[in-house]
Amino acid sequence: MLGYLACRAAGKRELREAAILNRNTPDEALAQLASSTGDEALLELMALNQQRLVRYPALIDAILGNSARTSEAERRAKETRREFFEKERGARQIADELRARGKVAAAEFFESAESSVDGGELNLEDVWLIAKHIEVEDADLDDSWLPAERYEELLGETAEERAAAVLRIVESERVETGDVSTERIAMIHRIMLMNARDRLKLAMKGDREARGILIRDPNKIVSSAVINNPRITEHEVENIAAMRTISDEVLRLISMNRGWARSYPIIHNLTRNPRTPLPTVMNILPRIRSKDLKQLSQNRNISEGVRRQAQRLAGTRTGD
Repeated sequence: MLGYLACRAAGKRELREAAILNRNTPDEALAQLASSTGDEALLELMALNQQRLVRYPALIDAILGNSARTSEAERRAKETRREFFEKERGARQIADELRARGKVAAAEFFESAESSVDGGELNLEDVWLIAKHIEVEDADLDDSWLPAERYEELLGETAEERAAAVLRIVESERVETGDVSTERIAMIHRIMLMNARDRLKLAMKGDREARGILIRDPNKIVSSAVINNPRITEHEVENIAAMRTISDEVLRLISMNRGWARSYPIIHNLTRNPRTPLPTVMNILPRIRSKDLKQLSQNRNISEGVRRQAQRLAGTRTGD
């Protein structure tokens, strides 16, 4: 009866509206109505019920195939298709092909990624280029360092914030290296199109090039994830400890790692870096060699408190 009222009650808008709003009306009947009606209001009403659209995708096709649809009905139908079908299908197809090529880590990444490929943020070329820079499989990850409450810091970012982050990272690399190639800038731009949660995953699963970009990410959770990447090397950490354009949180985390704390080049770089938190530097200074303490005491790029403590420790060792 509900199907009959939806499809055959000609001229009775009130009956058709009631049928559309009734959860027991057959999906097939509404798809038939969506294909044939010239009533814009009815098409909008059907497009509002996202749960039904997801349950019966043919209804989306019927709405979009009707020339009488309003821009609002079209927008809602397309958004539902993109969010629940195109995005999921696109990610799954990409993951299947990556796995077939033996790129298990990359496949795992795109199966769990939240960034939209079909939604316009990343195109397929971007996806494949990023896939080349993923090398860590899920089985090798340890995310125990990330408390659940810190996920709040990975909430949505505006397009303006992402664009500003690209400029900041490029400028940071220029300060550190003196030049940034066009290809490198393009890679930075692609990575920053991803949302913060996906950049977090890439930071923990990416290769050296991806790590080099994301260590400069303005989001401290993302940059900290690089330090927890199981493939990061001691040489990389030594270079990071000397960078003056990265988060002080990253430098603090480096100092807390027992393995890296045994590396003299790493702790020496931390003491010379003006971005290293003062308490961290003060804890490290007693382990710095005397000749390096003397140099630190004359280093105008670091804080006066560090210079004085370095001078005091050097004097104590020499009896001055």
